[in-house]
Amino acid sequence: MVEAKTQLDVKMKVVDLDVFYGSFQAMKNANLDVPDRRVMALIGPSGCGKSTFLRALNRMHDLTAGARVEGNVTLDGVDIYAADIDPVTVRHRIGMVFQRPNPFPKSIFENVVYGPKIHGERNRKRLLERAEKSLRAAALWDEVKDRLNRSALDLSGGQQQRLCIARVLAVEPEVILMDEPASALDPIATSKIEDLISELKKQYTVIIVTHSMQQAARISDFTSFFLLGELVEVGTTSEIFTRPKDKRTEDYITGRYG
Repeated sequence: MVEAKTQLDVKMKVVDLDVFYGSFQAMKNANLDVPDRRVMALIGPSGCGKSTFLRALNRMHDLTAGARVEGNVTLDGVDIYAADIDPVTVRHRIGMVFQRPNPFPKSIFENVVYGPKIHGERNRKRLLERAEKSLRAAALWDEVKDRLNRSALDLSGGQQQRLCIARVLAVEPEVILMDEPASALDPIATSKIEDLISELKKQYTVIIVTHSMQQAARISDFTSFFLLGELVEVGTTSEIFTRPKDKRTEDYITGRYG
């Protein structure tokens, strides 16, 4: 089993995870411990299984025709794939930020409070409080506080992505999954997202897929290397980038392929 050697509390645990799309096996026997309130980066060449693995962590594959997940994924020791577990509840606790900003064609305010309203919150005062708290946590409040009723689509790309992060935070998750959240952004917006991730780990467990090894080195505490549907190696980020144990990891880090 590949595990991050750490005395930190384990928030999520993945054991013998396989993911299939029809007859094609996209993820093979992955095992990983995810420490609580740390940033775990998933790196590897395109098509290696990073996003496939990430989506298995909050049952996103349930929404994909022909996809099948085998193995065990636990959150605080509870199997999220158990028959009596509601996938909507799973996604409430394990939020997802996608590669490209995907704000709804609604106001900034309505975007942020969408989740709480779906879960039954109707009190206007509490919704306003939740919106401000979430936008502050996403480092966006000062930029939008005077135009909450404006369309979210009027925001810049970087602001839209932080809005999407605020939308996730508004349902008060415990884990935040990010699938290359800065890949479509300019360097300044990317820097703001990276600064934000460093703040978020004070309260949340963050697992991020990134195509940039430099970004992984800057923002993550632990790094996992994927190749051809296999989780090859995981360790502290400094270990992975300076003293990898597997030759395949070393070859990728040093640019021999990928």
